[in-house]
Amino acid sequence: MRLDGGGRTAAFASFNKGVPCLIHFGRSLPGTDDLASLAIATIPNVGAGQIDPFLPLTLCPLAITGWQGHPGMILQTDDGRDYLANPELADIKRDGAEGIDFMLLDRGKPDGVKLVISVRLDPDTGILQLKQTVTIPDGWSCSWLAAPTVPVSTGMNQIIDHSGRWCGEFRRQEAPFRTGAHSRESREGRTGHAHFPGVTLATPATGEHTGACLAATLAWSGGHRMLAEELPDGRRQVQFGVLDDALARAEVASPTMLLSWSGDGFNGVSRAFHGHLRAVQAPVNARRKREPRPVHYNCWEAVYFRHDLHELKSIASLAAELGAERFVLDDGWFRGRNDDTSSLGDWEIDKAKFPDGLAPLIDHVHGEGMRFGLWFEPEMVNRDSELFRSHPDYMLGPDDQPSGRNQHVLDMARPEVRAHLFGQIDAILSSHEIDYVKWDHNRPLTGGGPDQARGFMMLLSDLVLAHPGVDFESCSSGGGRIDFGVLELANRVWLSDSNDALERLRMQHEASHWIAPEVQGSHVGPRHCHTSGRVLSMPFRAWVAAQRHMGFEMDPRELTPEESQTLRRVTTWWKQNRDFLFSGALHRLESDDSEVFAEMTVDTAADRFILFAGQAGASEQIYRRPLVAAGLNPDAVYEIRLVNPEDVSPLANRRMVNTLANGGTMQFSGAFLMSHGLRLPNAVPASMTVVEGQRIEPEDQ
Repeated sequence: MRLDGGGRTAAFASFNKGVPCLIHFGRSLPGTDDLASLAIATIPNVGAGQIDPFLPLTLCPLAITGWQGHPGMILQTDDGRDYLANPELADIKRDGAEGIDFMLLDRGKPDGVKLVISVRLDPDTGILQLKQTVTIPDGWSCSWLAAPTVPVSTGMNQIIDHSGRWCGEFRRQEAPFRTGAHSRESREGRTGHAHFPGVTLATPATGEHTGACLAATLAWSGGHRMLAEELPDGRRQVQFGVLDDALARAEVASPTMLLSWSGDGFNGVSRAFHGHLRAVQAPVNARRKREPRPVHYNCWEAVYFRHDLHELKSIASLAAELGAERFVLDDGWFRGRNDDTSSLGDWEIDKAKFPDGLAPLIDHVHGEGMRFGLWFEPEMVNRDSELFRSHPDYMLGPDDQPSGRNQHVLDMARPEVRAHLFGQIDAILSSHEIDYVKWDHNRPLTGGGPDQARGFMMLLSDLVLAHPGVDFESCSSGGGRIDFGVLELANRVWLSDSNDALERLRMQHEASHWIAPEVQGSHVGPRHCHTSGRVLSMPFRAWVAAQRHMGFEMDPRELTPEESQTLRRVTTWWKQNRDFLFSGALHRLESDDSEVFAEMTVDTAADRFILFAGQAGASEQIYRRPLVAAGLNPDAVYEIRLVNPEDVSPLANRRMVNTLANGGTMQFSGAFLMSHGLRLPNAVPASMTVVEGQRIEPEDQ
């Protein structure tokens, strides 16, 4: 059977009524291809010393068949013995033109194991969604159920994934396939700063615009495992699954795995994931009445826990003057919260700080033309809190466990814990005009299985349904919980707790392999960065934030008149162009310079583009290399201008050969820009060059 859509074909075959195989996923196949012949072509010949039957790599490879790699499912009977299931295909159901459900039953055991494998091919993005569910007898358990296993094509020898840390998320790393398994695991009970649940398989020649690659990600916000394995016979497989999901229950379901293939480089899979995310979030954004994403102001790095109503009003007014459209009150607003040692779990307004509640501040914020947002950390508790004193049993794990940031985790698997949290948060949201919640999670777990993550998703889902006009942001000490599971409910992520623009420049660029730019929150931080100690210029800080969902997070009272003017200028430009930036196709550009992070956004008709070229450090060469564009119409002519000529360094450009830095324009064909490239003014470290290109008609030339 086959699915076709989005310029892709996914073809499946079952041998001897066994678990189906994914025999092809990639470029569209002609309708004349014989799938039976294709299926045979995927099976190696049996060699000496091997298991006698042909061994296809199925969507759920099993040990009973003789498969020598990691199995896709591991079951235990009620007495703890491993059970080698051997399901056979019992039924196939088509779900329109886009989906197939394969139903399998244990051979000769109608009351035994039942397996359902569901596949969907998106007709717009070409993303293949795979999920499987196993039903087992009472008392049995399933210790491993991968999302359906996928084969890796010949030539895709490179494994690319992302590591990271607090204030240093999305660090790219590469490894070659070799015999054995390349394994990544998150044991934090959340996605984790170091383990974004995604992997890309590529050929050594694959670049941003050329070559084939295959990318997979798990839509799941808890502990997970990824295996990219090469068998001694040369075949390769990729598996994603939930980590340590060994609870005995009748039905176990894997999260959905999203699979994207591109023959046009890494940008091809990125655009597919961006399109998928935009489609998933369309209902959320529709509830916002299609209003543009507002410029944030977050008060955290201005006041921390020091909440004074008069001071906050003053800061809010200054933020509005700079162009902010939403004011966010961060940690410190609830009862007894003066530092990070107490009060988590007591989600009631602190009357000592806000004797008349939050209404006076909210009214002031609305009077300045801004919306109002609020910080929560619902899954956590301090021992010094009324909640802990009343319900110490709500804490997850033993009493003598270590704390993290002076706090512990609530047992989100318990319905009464979720009900208590829903009641407190719902009361705040229902009684105030709040349209945004920053949802934080500031420590890893010391115990707790996948049901902790499931409990979080249930609580967040209930709040989203109860408050459809509220935007939710996924924050977990920054980027500790970013995945396609939570992004079905939260329409923004806090990419990192670092507001260092140099760190952000790199992180945002790497995160764009998966996450659409409008979903990534990016704030203009203080002149003196609180996490790195660096001092960076306002133009650089502002333009880095303008690449994504822009915001401010500093004390506006520290700004000089020149800094304020620059920030207002960049913010005004961002407001005028955000709809374009967040609807066009993002292309990362190959700069041939490790210190340059360049990307451009092109509209659907290829009539216009915006290009950001960020210079992180000093380049090895003297002159800036031309940036080869992408996504343009080769026959069109584009008029080019610098958006920020005032930021061009006179030191690095003692003599200019064109008038771009003086506000002039130049005209080039799309063919020239996509072959020779655009040479921009030379740049000093920690600077950004922004370019706009507009297609012009022959009579305009």
